[in-house]
Amino acid sequence: MSNPKGGLMQSLQQKWMRMRLTDTRFQFMFDAAPDQEWVCLDTETTGLNVETEEIIAVGAVRIVGNRILTSERLELLIRPEKKVSEGAVKVHRIREQDLSAGLKPEDAMERLLNFIGSRPLVGYFLEFDEAMVNKTVRRMMGIGLPQPKIEVSSMYYEYKTKQLPHHLREMTQIDLRFASMMKDLALPLREAHDAINDAVMTGMAFIKLRNMLAS
Repeated sequence: MSNPKGGLMQSLQQKWMRMRLTDTRFQFMFDAAPDQEWVCLDTETTGLNVETEEIIAVGAVRIVGNRILTSERLELLIRPEKKVSEGAVKVHRIREQDLSAGLKPEDAMERLLNFIGSRPLVGYFLEFDEAMVNKTVRRMMGIGLPQPKIEVSSMYYEYKTKQLPHHLREMTQIDLRFASMMKDLALPLREAHDAINDAVMTGMAFIKLRNMLAS
């Protein structure tokens, strides 16, 4: 059942953000979203501190219904101002020399915004990716990403909780680690850890969870 109060709050927030938009080129983000379409987003960064780190890679893929359109994907490398930490390189294997021909952050975000359009965003711990993207996006247009956001780890938590007896729901800890979630959902876990692979895997989890929660 829909939440009328939540719908009203979202409508007011959208109106407020539209009023604060400083670049009319991005007015399209407030259009009605295409039916049954989403964009799954993932980023790689120089580190994990939102305040001090920078994006170095973006991966995004479109989802239509129950299909991930891998032919309609966006893969961008971004040239940062600061060095990439050794710890970050061990995770995503993107070295500074790989980024020498990367895009400027503003150019990359403009391409990303046009790719997303007005589609809702899907992600795994999306709050981090959104915060990193918004560091540049807010400079460009006065607001952060206005699209609705769907958190896959929350969907998984809801699914797992529904499997438990009521008296155990509040006291049971759900393992929300990405690898654990993918294994539990019987989905393939790709070895390559990069933004586009992570976006595709998250998209697979989103589609499966969406169908299971709807049944």
